[in-house]
Amino acid sequence: MLLSHITSYLESIAPLPYQEDYDNSGLIVGDPKKEVQKALISLDCTEEIVDEAIKNDCDLIISHHPIVFKGIKKFNGSTYVERVVIKAIKNDIAIYAIHTNLDHVLNGVNGKICEVLGIKNVSILSPKGNILKKLVTFCPVAHADSVRNSLFNAGAGNIGNYSECSFNVSGTGSFKAGEETNAFVGDKGQKHYEEEVRIETIYSVEMERQILVALHESHPYEEVAYDLYPISNTHGQVGAGMIGNLESEIDELDFLNNVKTMLNAKVIRYTALRNKKVNRVAVCGGSGGFLLQHAIRAGADVFITADYKYHEFFDADKKIVIADVGHFESEQFTQQLLLELINKKFPNFALHLAQQSTNPINYLI
Repeated sequence: MLLSHITSYLESIAPLPYQEDYDNSGLIVGDPKKEVQKALISLDCTEEIVDEAIKNDCDLIISHHPIVFKGIKKFNGSTYVERVVIKAIKNDIAIYAIHTNLDHVLNGVNGKICEVLGIKNVSILSPKGNILKKLVTFCPVAHADSVRNSLFNAGAGNIGNYSECSFNVSGTGSFKAGEETNAFVGDKGQKHYEEEVRIETIYSVEMERQILVALHESHPYEEVAYDLYPISNTHGQVGAGMIGNLESEIDELDFLNNVKTMLNAKVIRYTALRNKKVNRVAVCGGSGGFLLQHAIRAGADVFITADYKYHEFFDADKKIVIADVGHFESEQFTQQLLLELINKKFPNFALHLAQQSTNPINYLI
């Protein structure tokens, strides 16, 4: 199948606008129009992973972490990043990364962690802002229903668990059609007044193109009047981290031991126990220290994440237990998540999970 078929599907699950500004998710190496036969799924894209792709005749690598975060000015093989890109290009292997955009969706990286740890009734810990927009348009009363339904079918009007949301106001529009027009109503050269409905609806930024196409296709006017407004409201189903509850409360040390076993972690670094039962748990795969105050405000008993520095542990301030399980350990199930997602859509497409660990950290026990 075409590479673009796979990447478009992944971006429908985790749209690229959901990624952080510093990130570089998306197609890093490869031609979207190229046909691909097999994909290797890994957490990182290293030279060893490219070698494994070559060995297994895979012409696509799908990794969580992008191999390229910043611009590359030279391709002389002096760094591992350059060597990976050079080797992939030489062997006609495409590289695709799905990083913080997959972190930020309900059924993404953090959702998978919650599934593994048995955390239920989950919600986004820190909803993301500046990814919602409002569309305002005006159309004749008789066509308002068809225009609204077209916008809804294109993905507009979703707020939380509610769909087909809009606000409508009746009023009178006026215009004068020029000599070169093919006006739907009114006569050329004559000012015309039309009873219209002002339709307002909300949408997520990645849907803008399809929504505008639907607007123009369903609207009866030759020239469609509409406004687009960026809004700062947060999107409750998109954002960083997750929080939920255990099925039954448990002692702190017993919970941490369970986490260590379920994540196959060599070690867990944690702050002082509070001698309280664990019921509410916050998680963030990878480096999640920036979410600590969100976890505290949300009433979490334990915050599971990675990459904590010495002085940052003090920020727990006896209000919560921080459990640093390791970056790789917190995100290891992302590979299985991607396998499940792609298999669901393309059951006949050949997929391989990377057999070697890309964890750069070793432990002396």
